[in-house]
Order: sequence, then C-alpha cells, then structure tokens
Amino acid sequence: MNSKKKLLIFMPSIEGGGVEKNFFIISNFLAKKLNKVDISIITADKKYKKNFNKKIKLITPNSNYWSSRGRIVKYFVCLFLLFIYYLNNKKFLIFSFQANIYAIFFSRIFRLKIISRSNSSPSGWSKNFLKNLIFKLLLKSANKIIVNSLDFKKELDKKFGVNSVCIYNPFDSRKVLKLSKKKIRFKFFQNDKKSLKIINVARFTDQKDHLTLLKSFKIIKEKIPFKLLIIGRGANRDKMISYINNNNLKKNIRILDFQKNPIKFMKLAEVFILSSTFEGLPNVLLEALYLKKFVISSDCPTGPREILSGGKGGLLFKVGDEVDLSKKILSYFYNKISLRKKILYGKKELKRFEYYENLKKYSDLVLKYL
Repeated sequence: MNSKKKLLIFMPSIEGGGVEKNFFIISNFLAKKLNKVDISIITADKKYKKNFNKKIKLITPNSNYWSSRGRIVKYFVCLFLLFIYYLNNKKFLIFSFQANIYAIFFSRIFRLKIISRSNSSPSGWSKNFLKNLIFKLLLKSANKIIVNSLDFKKELDKKFGVNSVCIYNPFDSRKVLKLSKKKIRFKFFQNDKKSLKIINVARFTDQKDHLTLLKSFKIIKEKIPFKLLIIGRGANRDKMISYINNNNLKKNIRILDFQKNPIKFMKLAEVFILSSTFEGLPNVLLEALYLKKFVISSDCPTGPREILSGGKGGLLFKVGDEVDLSKKILSYFYNKISLRKKILYGKKELKRFEYYENLKKYSDLVLKYL
C-alpha cells in the first residue's frame, strides 16, 4: 500500500503561453524537491508529457480528440478525471493552475484541501455582479490563493476579501541566455540597419490588445523608420492582418506564428512592447529586460508597473491609448542615449524574481498543506 502523501495538480488546458512556462517550471521543481510525495497532473493535453519530470504521473483522456476542444470543454473533461482520481485516492491536496473556481467548488464538495494559483488580474475576468459574489464565496473557501505580483494581491484581496500570498514568477535567466544563443537568420530585421526594430510576443486575443499596438504604428509610419515583428497565435489573427493590409503597413509589420523559442527573435530587436489590457505578471517583460531590450508597456493591472518599478525600468502608456503609445515610441527613438539608464535599471531589478528563491516558496507552501 502506498503511504506517500499525494499532490494533484489541475491544469486542464495547456496552450503554450507564459502561464504554461511557469506551470512546467513549478511542477517539475516540486517533483524534484518533494521526494516523499506522489505528484499527478490532470490535463486534457497529453502531447506535453515530455515536458514533465518522469516522477510526475500525467492523467489525461484516452483520446487526443479532447486536446483540440475549447477551454470549457476541457474543464469538464478534467473535472470528470478529477472525480475518478478522488474515488481511487480520497485524500490528497489539489493545486489548481487553471479553472480555479471549478477546482475550488469540487474541493468544497468533497472536503479536500486546495491551493489555487491565480494568473491574471480580476480586472479581466470579474465583470458581473453575480459572478463576483460566487467568486468571493469560493475564493475565500480555498486554503490558500497564490498570486504573482504585489499589485495583484492588493487588488484581489480588496475585491474578494481573501488573504492571498504573492510569489513572483521564478525567472530562469540561464535558460533565457541559452535560448538567446540559438543562431537565426531573419532578413526582416537583419537586412535593415536604419529602422527601429520592435517586437511583441503575445496571444492574439482581446486581452493583448494588438489593435492599439497597430494603431500606434499607423500614427508614426510617416515619422520614423521602423520594423515591427509580432509573434503569436489566436482568434484575432485575421483582424490584425486585415488592419495591416488596409493601412499600408505590410512593409513595416510582420506576423509570425507561435514560436517555441521567441527569445532568438527578441535578441534581434531593440524595443519590446506589451499592449495588454490586463495581466498578472507577464514573463515576457522579464525576458525582454534580461536581454537588455527597452520596454514600453501598457500600464495595465497588474504586473507591468511593478516590473518596471513605476517607470524607472521602462516607459508606461495608458491602456488602449494608441496616441500615448505612439508618443512613447517616438520618445525612445529621439532620446535613446538618455533613456538607456532605464534598461540598466530594469535588468538590475530582476533579482526580485530569483529562480530558486521563488520556487522554494511554492514547495514550502505545498508542504504546509499536504
């Protein structure tokens, strides 16, 4: 009979973004650190099995059919798998990285302990009064809520009456350095020595607000030479391409599909722009700062202002304001030398996100509730 304590990590949909990067890092660290704990992961995406430590048991649907379904479908499929796991194990700790409300509701029904990691500001998902009431009741009933920025903690605690804990995203600078050394030939950037080279890496969703980004470049296209590379995938791709074509921006802007290693493209750019309407703590800004790219970001809730130390490590623009963004881009173009100190300051402040220190906070918290 297996007397080991059991940890069940709940992540129904793995989609390849910043949340997933943290998910892989944290899960594998727990597998290495917690030798006396059986760790299982429930997900609908079995194709990522190779990303996990061999000590982790991956629990997935038998068919690959579910991996191509939408998030909500995956949530319910994985809740069924969670129920089967409960029937076979009875006592275990749930650690939810996604579908937190579903997982917390399940834990309350079956009287299980749960730690829930919230990934993005409630500004983006708490719009409805009834939903807010339900969220408040459920979030308060979790054993612990983890958030990834101090501003996020303030916002969540105030809105839902919880006492969350802030653990910064563990930033693996060694991996970023390794990925940045991958050789690449990219004519769009490398054959143009005069233009300001700018990059954006994000899912093509309303949250990432690429329309504001594109509008800002329509404003400045006759003022300065520039090349903008956008990397990602998502439902808004066709809208973005249509806007680029309709506003004669094809020569200046290139869209690339999702890349497993966007870092090798980032190293070729001079400026990184994030245009989101809300975040949690965007990993991509940490990567850009480490690569000594000048960062221009929306002042969205939450993360960018905290990462950039209120603007000391880069420039912040008003959410959804393409005019403000265009002014920030022009400001950098004409004041590169005086603004370089922000790049140096931003990289220096990355010590807050130290890899092992933040990962250990995760393992300590899990051990507390096992």
